[in-house]
Amino acid sequence: MAGRDSLIAELEHAIQCGSTDQCAQTIRRVTELFTDRSPQLNEQHIELFDEVILRLADEIEVKARAELARRLALVENAPAKTIGRLALDDEISVAGPVLVRSGRLSEEQLLEIVRTKSQAHLLAVSNRAQVTEVVTDILVDRGDSSVLFNVASNAGANFSESGFAALVEKAGTDDALANRVGERPDIPRPLFRMLVLQASDMVQRRLISIAAPDMRGEIQKILTKVSHEINPDAPAPHNFVAAQRMMRMLSDAGQLNEDHLHGLAKSRRYEETVAALSLLSSVPLDTVDWLMNGDRIEPFLILFKALGFEWMTVRVVLMIRPSGRKLSAKEVEEVCSDFNRLSYSTARRVIRHWQGREGMKTAS
Repeated sequence: MAGRDSLIAELEHAIQCGSTDQCAQTIRRVTELFTDRSPQLNEQHIELFDEVILRLADEIEVKARAELARRLALVENAPAKTIGRLALDDEISVAGPVLVRSGRLSEEQLLEIVRTKSQAHLLAVSNRAQVTEVVTDILVDRGDSSVLFNVASNAGANFSESGFAALVEKAGTDDALANRVGERPDIPRPLFRMLVLQASDMVQRRLISIAAPDMRGEIQKILTKVSHEINPDAPAPHNFVAAQRMMRMLSDAGQLNEDHLHGLAKSRRYEETVAALSLLSSVPLDTVDWLMNGDRIEPFLILFKALGFEWMTVRVVLMIRPSGRKLSAKEVEEVCSDFNRLSYSTARRVIRHWQGREGMKTAS
C-alpha cells in the first residue's frame, strides 16, 4: 500500500507542479514499469495505471504521446482507456501505432474512428491484422484510393457482399485496385465476373489468368459476346493453341530462331509471333501477350534486348502490336535509341522475373 501511495504522490507532484518535460519523464517511467510487469498485473492494477497515464498524457507533447502509443500498442493487456484516447488523437503519429496493432480497441471504438477521423486514420485501420465486415463497409465507403488499395490487399480484412460490390464498383476506374480485388480468394463469383467485365484490357488478361480454371472459359465467352455487341466488327480473341503446337515442333527441330521470328512478324502472323517469342525467351505466353498489348514500349524492348536480337527484328515485331498506333519516323528513331541504350545485363535481370511470374502459365 505504501508503494501505491508513493507512486500516486509522485504523479500528483508531476501533474500539478512539474514542467512538460517532467511529465514526459514520469510517464516514461510509469510506462516502463507497466510494460515490465504487465503479465503479472490484475485488472485493478491495470485500472490504476490507466488512471495515472491518462492524467499525464494530457500534459505531454506529441512526440512523447507518440512514444507512449508505440510502447503500449503491442501490450496485450494495455490500459484500455489510454489506448482509446491515443487512438482518437488527431496526430496520426500518435494514433497510428495503436490503430494498426492494438488488440485492446473494441469494434465500437474502431467504428467511431473510421466514421469520423482522417484518411490517415482510415489507412492505419485498413492495416490491422483483422478487420470486420462492418468496419470494412465504412472504409470502402469513406476511404480514398490508398485506403481502398490497402484494405483490398489485407488478407485479414473481411467484406460483406455489399462491401465487395462497392469495392468492385470503385475498382472500375482504378487498375491497381481491380488487380488487388480480383486476387482475393473470397470475392463472390458473380462480382468477380462483373470486375472482369468493367476492367481495362490489360487488367482483364491478368484477372482471367488468375481465375479458377472452370471460370476462365465462361468469362472469355461473356467478354467476347459483350465485345461484339459493342462493336460487331471487332476481331475475335486470339487463340494460341495451334500456334504453340507449330512453334514447339519448329523448336524441337532446331529451326526456331530470330530469323524465323522476323519472318512471322513480317507476315503479320500475331499468334505465331507471340508463341515463338514465348518459347525463345522461356517467358510464359500470357506474359508475352500482355507485353505485346501494353501501352508502354519499354517492357517490350527489354524482352528483345534480353534475347540479344537485332533492332530490325524489334522494329518489324513492333509494327504488329495490337495496341500500338502507327509510329512516326521520329518516334521509331527514339525507340531505336532507347533500345540501343538498354544494357543486356539489365534486361536479363528483368526477364528472370517474368520467367517466374506466378499465375502466368503457358497454355497447353
